[in-house]
Amino acid sequence: MPQTAVLIATYLEPEHVGRIAAAAPGVEVLYEPELLPIPRYRCDHTGTPRTLSAAGNARWEQVLAEADVAFDFDWQDPARLPQRAPKLRWVQATSAGIGGFVQRTGLEGTGITFTTAAGIHAVPLAEFAVTGALYFVKGVPELRRRQAAHRWERYTTAQLAGRTVTVVGLGGMGRQVARSFEALGCTVVGLGRDRIAELDEVLPGTDVLVLCCPLTPQTEGLIGAAQLERLPEGAILVNISRGPVVDETALIEALAGDRLAGAALDVFATEPLPAGSPLWGLDNVLVSPHSASTVATENAAITDLFCDNLRRYLAGEPLRNLYHRDRGY
Repeated sequence: MPQTAVLIATYLEPEHVGRIAAAAPGVEVLYEPELLPIPRYRCDHTGTPRTLSAAGNARWEQVLAEADVAFDFDWQDPARLPQRAPKLRWVQATSAGIGGFVQRTGLEGTGITFTTAAGIHAVPLAEFAVTGALYFVKGVPELRRRQAAHRWERYTTAQLAGRTVTVVGLGGMGRQVARSFEALGCTVVGLGRDRIAELDEVLPGTDVLVLCCPLTPQTEGLIGAAQLERLPEGAILVNISRGPVVDETALIEALAGDRLAGAALDVFATEPLPAGSPLWGLDNVLVSPHSASTVATENAAITDLFCDNLRRYLAGEPLRNLYHRDRGY
């Protein structure tokens, strides 16, 4: 059996590298962590880029040229991946939402097959969505203010159970979000791709709006001033999708005017969130630095997915989480 060269293009712990090497006969792993960006935190797949020596650059170009399969994209020049890795046939991404990336880099127009990490981050993102909703339903910002003032004053709280949660996007993440809220006694309305036209109709009855959809031309700017106005006063917005799905200027206006009880945001129109953004200073906003999906077990879970896909690839079987160019996800 001919060898299949598998390039690991992001930092992975040695035990996961070993699992990939042992996933199937004929696998040759190319992994040289000293040539890769330095992770800033556990399971960081971006990292701090290294300044490679001439020898280091030459070696990185060599392993790219040898790769048949890649675990993540070339960190130096992904747009030139077809030229730098002419043997490459398949890339397993470490992110679920790669549509914007492959479109920006021009990789969408290549013959390379891409698979995503869809579903890997479903549970932590659903936990963030529930946390964000409860953060405002249970009045945590006000409790923190009272605690800081050493103020003991009993009050009447609210509950999440019985509220209506609208989940936009019903992929693996959206379905997990729906299950999580249902388990807490909420009524869940799910809007997949085929029902997105019903959004304006369901917004007036929505207490918590959770955005889980991919960023596509159809979803960019999906939530604008008109949609925010249709939400009932005191509604909560949770965005675990992509920043451009929401008109951020309109959202800031709605939050500053206290029409919404709050917004829990893991994604933003510009990332990192600019220091001058009003979102930093609003009491009814919970800012998460696009980190809600990153948990300590992420690399193990992505390695599980990749090993399964690698065996499928070598056997000529359909791959899981195939990226569909016509859909943008």
